[in-house]
Amino acid sequence: MPTDTKRVRGPEVSQSPSLVTSKPAAALPSSGPRADGRQRDQVDVRPVFVRCGLVSQAKGSAYIEAGNTKLMSCVYGPRETERKDETDMKCGRLTTDMRFAPFSCPERGSWIQGSQDRDFSLMLYESLQPAVCLHKYPRSQIEVSVMVLENGGSVLAHAVTCASLALADAGIEMYDLVLGCSVRQDGASYVVDPTYAEESGGSCGGSSEDAGGVTVAFLPSLNQISGLQSDGEMAGETLTAGVRTCIEGCYKLYPVIQQALLKAVRKAAPPPSES
Repeated sequence: MPTDTKRVRGPEVSQSPSLVTSKPAAALPSSGPRADGRQRDQVDVRPVFVRCGLVSQAKGSAYIEAGNTKLMSCVYGPRETERKDETDMKCGRLTTDMRFAPFSCPERGSWIQGSQDRDFSLMLYESLQPAVCLHKYPRSQIEVSVMVLENGGSVLAHAVTCASLALADAGIEMYDLVLGCSVRQDGASYVVDPTYAEESGGSCGGSSEDAGGVTVAFLPSLNQISGLQSDGEMAGETLTAGVRTCIEGCYKLYPVIQQALLKAVRKAAPPPSES
């Protein structure tokens, strides 16, 4: 019998990795330190690793890693837009595309953009659009793409930060950088920059009347909020406190993002001429 050279044959005795990794999610405790050592009810964000200019084919790019959350963003343009109407004559157009890699989540996904990807792309656009000086690029189009390499929680908040950094690396004129931060509320306790387990598993003893999440896109130099997304059921006072907590988290990330961008600018700058 001829062998199929186009198919990679696995071992005769094997089992799916999902049989080993799929375990029932245990309820997370509602008090005490979190699984990664951070404290509850405090503005305690994960350490962030940031780099710019990693993709040579793009006008600007950025990579951000916070715990197990890893994202890559690329910016293309400004280029001539395909559609030319009255709005394009006065200002440019910003397009955003956010996708999850098939291997980014515990359950393998598809390369085809789903409803969650489209919702996140719209939220990303609404967060970045107020910060970009589109009137400086008439009849042009700026394309922003974000790829989630690993979903370790708070992907939307880190996607906003990564895309904003890529826009700055591409030299796109902006009013300010846009930073994102998330808060997960469960009863009287809250966690800042929640992980994937904290977002999907929840905790025991939480009140269903005051449980949900808040993601804020913030312009730190202008002290303005460009985007706000919330889910779940939360009282007005709880939502207001969550927004203030997210703003404090953005201010904690701001020096790290500034240093990464400054390092990229110094690296790309030409060497001083010897006279």
